[in-house]
Amino acid sequence: MPPRASTDAAPGSLQEQSAAEEYRPDPKRWSALSVTLVVGFMSLLDVSIVSVALPSLQRDLGATPATVQWVVSGYALTFGLMLVPAGRLGDAIGRRRMFLIGLALFVVSSAACGAAPSVAWLVAARLVQGLAAGCLAPQNSAFIQQLFRGGERGRAFGLFGATVGISTAVGPVAGGAILGLASGPDGWRWLFLVNVPIGVVAFVLALRFLPRGGSGGRGRIDVVGVLLLGAGALAVLFPLVQAESGGLAQLWWLFGVGAVLLGAFVAWERRVVAHEGQPVFDPRLVTQTRGYGIGAALGTVYFVGFSGIWLVFALFFQVGLGYTPLQSGLAVTPFALGSASAAVVAGRLVERYGRKLTVLGLAGVIVGLAAAAVVLLLVPPSAAGWAIAPALLVGGIGGGFVISPNITMTLRDVPVSMAGSAGGGLQTAQRFGAAIGTAALPGLFYLVLSATGDDYPVAAAAGLAVSVLGAVAALVLGVVDLRRNRAEDAEAAAAERDRVREERHGPDHVHSHGHAWHH
Repeated sequence: MPPRASTDAAPGSLQEQSAAEEYRPDPKRWSALSVTLVVGFMSLLDVSIVSVALPSLQRDLGATPATVQWVVSGYALTFGLMLVPAGRLGDAIGRRRMFLIGLALFVVSSAACGAAPSVAWLVAARLVQGLAAGCLAPQNSAFIQQLFRGGERGRAFGLFGATVGISTAVGPVAGGAILGLASGPDGWRWLFLVNVPIGVVAFVLALRFLPRGGSGGRGRIDVVGVLLLGAGALAVLFPLVQAESGGLAQLWWLFGVGAVLLGAFVAWERRVVAHEGQPVFDPRLVTQTRGYGIGAALGTVYFVGFSGIWLVFALFFQVGLGYTPLQSGLAVTPFALGSASAAVVAGRLVERYGRKLTVLGLAGVIVGLAAAAVVLLLVPPSAAGWAIAPALLVGGIGGGFVISPNITMTLRDVPVSMAGSAGGGLQTAQRFGAAIGTAALPGLFYLVLSATGDDYPVAAAAGLAVSVLGAVAALVLGVVDLRRNRAEDAEAAAAERDRVREERHGPDHVHSHGHAWHH
């Protein structure tokens, strides 16, 4: 059933702001969405597409394994750090402006990556490219909040969810295909240079189709909040992105520092709100906005397994079975196809079924990944690539019913004036989950591999088991939110019935109605 705002919104609350905002359909809204989705796909693809080229990068640039790993982890780090500040900037100075700035920077930094004469140059360009991607990502969800309502918003988020799901899963496939076509010592450069013509065309189309305005007239930036959030997020993320080079063992103390800084950030933001200031991330999004806090938590725990499992599969197929990067990517394509197709369908159904879709999808993910683990343990390794396909297809279909409905349900009651910072906060939570998963699951894979005498199927199954546990945790949160929504809807329906009776018969009849009925 369509989501309803709470009936007890306090004056000046975020729910009241959301309800008061006017909506006029933009005739170019679907064209604008197409542009933002293409750019979003390109920026998300760059999180994983480069991983297949690390051996050739290390060889061609004469880099150490620890240094070349920064080509991947540096991008993920700056991407995650930029999401909330960029979302707030979009709300403050205009989403179109922030999108165009981010896209221009992404194109220039992609060209710099492709032309890099040294690994230091490449890492620096990737850091800037990650910042640009972080500028773009929150504008994508904010534009959907701004341009669409009702069933159209669900369909738009369905397409956005399909973009997120397929870009995450097909990175190794796309990387392997580009390397196959651009063979030679400098073939890896095309992984970055391919962004340039796509980005230029997208920039021209964005100038034409993206709506002007879109800011809430809230132009001040909370500098102290930005610094506290950035320092806290950096302290938490840095040991995780350095995990493969011993970051967890050497830098574990940064987690405590990060917790203190993030606690100070929350306290500061509450103080800014209490003094009627303009926070970089409004705490009322969590405390007052229906579904936002639990939806962000669900996305975080889900992305722990969803992001980390692709590295486990890459290690299993490439190191364990000797697959090429392209073959390894093709082996997990059923998940990507199932996820993309299901996300589009889910977008059309979310307005009617709401959180039920997320619960159903998580059940599908649990069944699919658990079945994949069993298949890897039972079938001969030579048949694993084919035998695992049906289980991954089931898991992918389930995953498609998780991401886009969760985004829709999490952001549905957020005021459009805060759509950028809210979307940035949600995606930051997902980035935290992804960072934990990409650090923990490969580490577990190698740990089990060492303990079992290089039993690759058992190591891969252990990684899948952690992904299943993450999906189970997300399922618990989804069920809690579903039950809470039902209770709130029942209360709202009862209040509406009482209001109708009062209008018809007066307050005395409403108060005595139950007693009179029995007599």
